[in-house]
Amino acid sequence: QVQLVESGGGLVQAGGSLRLSCVGSGRTASTYTMGWFRRAPGKEREFVAAIGRNGRSTYYADSVKGRFTISRDNAKNTVYLQMNSLKPEDTAVYSCAAQTSAVLITTTDRYDYWGQGTQVTVSS
Repeated sequence: QVQLVESGGGLVQAGGSLRLSCVGSGRTASTYTMGWFRRAPGKEREFVAAIGRNGRSTYYADSVKGRFTISRDNAKNTVYLQMNSLKPEDTAVYSCAAQTSAVLITTTDRYDYWGQGTQVTVSS
């Protein structure tokens, strides 16, 4: 059993930055691959970024590539999402997720554990 708790969301103007954090418990951090997903109003949940067990592999959705950076600190059981150059279309509830496969996964059905999410709102 793994519990995930996100933090760091808030309101920011377009062009601004936020850093989201996700703290996990229940297993050692190196056991699982981590991902960030988001769900905007009226839309389905979509993949944002994923990072491998030891942080050496990352993958990003085209919509955020070059603006967002995913990282992890296994000693702190924490994964981060640094979001720069934010746009109004980035407005969504952001959730972190964990899965035990070593393969980077971009689909929601392959992840085993989810946090409750944190709201990010970007004003124009």
